[in-house]
Amino acid sequence: MNRTIRTTEDVLALLDGLFPPAEPFWDRLYADRSAERPFFTPRPDENLVSYLDRGLLPPAPGRALDLGCGAGRNAIHLASLGFEVDAVDLSATALAWAGERARGTAPAVGPRFHRANIFEAELPHAQYDLVYDSGCLHHLPPHRRVSYLALLDRVLAPGGHFAVTAFAAGAMGSERPDEELYRLGALEGGLAYSPDELRSLFRDLTPLEVRPMTAQGPGSALFGASFLLTALFRRTAGL
Repeated sequence: MNRTIRTTEDVLALLDGLFPPAEPFWDRLYADRSAERPFFTPRPDENLVSYLDRGLLPPAPGRALDLGCGAGRNAIHLASLGFEVDAVDLSATALAWAGERARGTAPAVGPRFHRANIFEAELPHAQYDLVYDSGCLHHLPPHRRVSYLALLDRVLAPGGHFAVTAFAAGAMGSERPDEELYRLGALEGGLAYSPDELRSLFRDLTPLEVRPMTAQGPGSALFGASFLLTALFRRTAGL
């Protein structure tokens, strides 16, 4: 049977097949814990800590959803502050590490980890006060931005906050036009975004801050790399 496309999701799934599957890549990457990869650190993002310290995010308790949580550093930090955290990642290898970290460092009620595609995860709550993404968006192919926006519309509570950290244009990541990526069949390690591109992509939300991540030294308790761009948005209450 050749004529299988009937729905928008059928089209998205077909386009997914133009790129290598993501799960095996991330499992291989997280299998070598000794590798010197910046995001293997247990330290939370400096922007996340800054948002909380400056009152840009409401303090705990609240519900938080961590998209593409990796080895759990930001999810564990939020749980340590009293947030009820659900954290999703595609890689079982990454989540095994996250679980070990949580058992060693998190409070009695730590994050709930879910192995799933972020668009298919079965979550215990319909909506969250904070949706946090540190490095997931920039690894999605362009057509999955449609799914990403639909996910945000579904899970971000009215008056809730959305924060994203992505490769910064001019610093790291591919800056090829979207259509070229389909000709290549590759994301070239991840897509770069400019401040204006993030504001445009999430234009249905109110931007509170868009800035480069502040680099952190080796002695810092926080993670920060200058090749990343951070952005914080708020959903209008009542929507």
